Amino acid sequence: MTTAGLWMLLVLGALVTTTGLPVWALLLGTSSAFAIVGLLSGAVDFNVLSALSPRIVGLLESDLLQALPLYVFIGVLLQRITVADSIFSTLVKIFRPFGAPGSVAAVATLTIGSLIAPMSGSVGSSASLLSRLVAHRLRRLAPDRAIALVSAAATIGVVVPPSLVLILLGDAMLRAHLEASNLPGFSLGTARIIATQDVFNAALLPAVAALVLWLIIAWRQGRFTEPIHINPHSAEQDGTGEDRVTGSQMTIAFTAIAVIVLLLAGVFTGKLFAVEAAATGGCLLMLTTVVSRSLSSLAWREVLHDTLTLSGALFALLVGATTFSLVFRAFGTDRWLSELVLNSPFSPQLTALCVLLFVALCAWVLDAFEMIFVVIPIVAPALIAKLGDAQQAAVLLLLVLQTSFLIPPMGYAVLMVRSRGGLGRATTSAIVKSLLPFIYVQLAVTVCVFALPPIVHLLDAPKTVASSEPAKSEDDIVRQMREMSGSPASEGGK
Repeated sequence: MTTAGLWMLLVLGALVTTTGLPVWALLLGTSSAFAIVGLLSGAVDFNVLSALSPRIVGLLESDLLQALPLYVFIGVLLQRITVADSIFSTLVKIFRPFGAPGSVAAVATLTIGSLIAPMSGSVGSSASLLSRLVAHRLRRLAPDRAIALVSAAATIGVVVPPSLVLILLGDAMLRAHLEASNLPGFSLGTARIIATQDVFNAALLPAVAALVLWLIIAWRQGRFTEPIHINPHSAEQDGTGEDRVTGSQMTIAFTAIAVIVLLLAGVFTGKLFAVEAAATGGCLLMLTTVVSRSLSSLAWREVLHDTLTLSGALFALLVGATTFSLVFRAFGTDRWLSELVLNSPFSPQLTALCVLLFVALCAWVLDAFEMIFVVIPIVAPALIAKLGDAQQAAVLLLLVLQTSFLIPPMGYAVLMVRSRGGLGRATTSAIVKSLLPFIYVQLAVTVCVFALPPIVHLLDAPKTVASSEPAKSEDDIVRQMREMSGSPASEGGK
């Protein structure tokens, strides 16, 4: 029965792709059904399942999860107010002298994605926001290119710190590194268990490299498109089909960009906790909305309703994932998988590639939160043990997740943009062709991180330099302690 956990994953994947039911409900239903079978067959100890309640309570008491509804609130509010529109219009005006209209729109889309995606919390929220923001501006681009561009921009928050995805992954990697340290054949040595800040530092350079290459691709592709079309009802125009940006819009845009950058930098450098940055951003955004009277009382009720609905769904997902993980481990499948990976006849690199491929297949049908709550805790300890580097493992997992979200037709970002983007119809083959340059960049960065682990350690905090003084003897330490305590040293046995 040790392989029962794998059947749980297969059943869950089949139900997710065929039923359309909420994933949290499928997690609870699948784990409950397998738990009953395990109890009846004697493969699962009831005492293990009785630990579920305190485990869930312990998770919900985590300070980290306090930031989750705040991120959701920011994402929902950004979709309904004009701040994001002002930022986009200002970016278009700034970039206008440097390229064709199509290039300007494409670069502005990726730029605002890098600013907004870490604050909006999730791939789904970023996709909805960007689709609403740029759909009417990209309507004269070929639909496949527009869908590819918005899909890529929506996934930026997966790898650019300090997004909610990275914060949650950092917490998951901390627990995975701790578990890996107890696996046979793996030793921490002089290293320490990684923290969320270590994941931020490791992910930044690969994320920047991928983003810069994406910007180059978007700029080059945009040169061969027709001029962008602006909906006349969405913004003022200057007679050339471009946005006319007023002074107040530019002031709002530059202020918002400065606040976002400062908050993200505060979290990245460890000066602010994620919950503090999210609370500050949420309060400032709410104050701006109230002062500008951008929303009616009915719209505010809808914002709060959507925030509570999405937050509740995420917490329900966490409860379902916790239940699923407990039943999975009760069958002993986690230990069986760890032994399978650790005793693999292949080289450590090839074994790690197989694990990453498994993660990619799972991420093709699940979103980021489901992966972090369900799959990552299962595979990460063995992956760390094989690679010997928890930060490298974390960055590889992030890059694999982001790549899977961009692969049609089931990739989560592409699925969201196609269904809600309003960017027109396009065949799957055309979308694949437009996405290939972005995916090639992802694969190239992933290969570099895999082959050159020092890349993820370039921003590590400097290690404490050992003192050049000779080590003190035990007699020296005793004498120093006596001097500090004021006790007279014994002399000649007196």
